[in-house]
Amino acid sequence: MRWFRRGSGRDKTPGLEQALVEDVRGRFGPHLPGSFPDQADAVVAVLAGDDGVVAAAAILREFADAAYADLRAQAAELSRRTGYAFPVDRANYRPLWRDTQGGLRWPLFTLPCRLHPYIQVSAAATVVGTEAKRVVRQLDAHPLLAHVFEILDLTVDGWEFGRVRPDTDGATLAHRLIVTARDLRAAMSDEPPLPQPVRELMRRNNTVEVYDPASPRVVAGFNPGKEMREALLA
Repeated sequence: MRWFRRGSGRDKTPGLEQALVEDVRGRFGPHLPGSFPDQADAVVAVLAGDDGVVAAAAILREFADAAYADLRAQAAELSRRTGYAFPVDRANYRPLWRDTQGGLRWPLFTLPCRLHPYIQVSAAATVVGTEAKRVVRQLDAHPLLAHVFEILDLTVDGWEFGRVRPDTDGATLAHRLIVTARDLRAAMSDEPPLPQPVRELMRRNNTVEVYDPASPRVVAGFNPGKEMREALLA
């Protein structure tokens, strides 16, 4: 898996964090030139210094919030049509995906926040992981770590339940989120317990076939449970 470069430092400027979020939201995206990894590298360079760390955390929070809102709306509509209640637990989406039996649409490519999982979100996770010690000095890391795990849960759920083809971009995002969770937990004075989806996946040993994004060719294998065990139980 590729590792991203760390940007240079910058003094914190009030209000600049949201301006950075809006900048990378507008300047990068799947409809614009450049591969997903190249665009993610460019976003990492923009999110340098204290302001960039706060902006990266804001990107992860906004993306996770948007995904939750979308799935909650989908679950409510499915409940209305079927007469069955489908509770949405942000700490563990896997029961929702299992219970709805293919009735949900995986939302991460089409969220109204206009943040792409393989570009802005991958870059934000990279910044948070690389700058984990700075993160815990500036921010409450507990909700941020929860967002990292939440996006990881949704990424793997997409492969397993949401008919999302695992490709190298998706595997890179999952790997990055796992590494970021490891580094952020290590920087915290009190490591919180691992969430249920992670513990469930760590008990398994399933390898996912990873495809070339531009072809039907399988180019690698990715074992989420093994990756999580090696990173989070070390």
